[in-house]
Amino acid sequence: RAAGKKPIQTNGKAASSTDPTTWSTYPEVQSSTAGDGYGFMLGDGVVCIDLDNALEDGKPTPTAQAVLDTTEGAWAEVSTSGAGIHIFGAGFERAGRRLVSADGTGVEIYTRGRFIRMTGKTYRPGELLVLDLDAVLTAAQAM
Repeated sequence: RAAGKKPIQTNGKAASSTDPTTWSTYPEVQSSTAGDGYGFMLGDGVVCIDLDNALEDGKPTPTAQAVLDTTEGAWAEVSTSGAGIHIFGAGFERAGRRLVSADGTGVEIYTRGRFIRMTGKTYRPGELLVLDLDAVLTAAQAM
């Protein structure tokens, strides 16, 4: 579950993005009234590319479009702000990366130990594909 952007357990107590004993299953979250939404703890091969300030009037910035092109076929949702995009995929765990491109788009890549607040608002339908995270960084840095 989530309270704002912070993870909480279904009993309302704080959850930790690095302690699996504080996590819940999706069916448990669905039946809980704690918090105001849900999220996903990254790890075990699930990665997220978090694009901030990626949408202007509903259209992707040049950097966001380059990252979307690099991750073609992967499922993406609109973030809670309405101006960001989360792209989910599969990949190896590695240190997180964060950069801001010249057009102001924030590009963050997380593979473990992070909580991502979900909206379920599909931006682009797709699958959980293996993502080339180095190609994503190259595309973002080129903008």
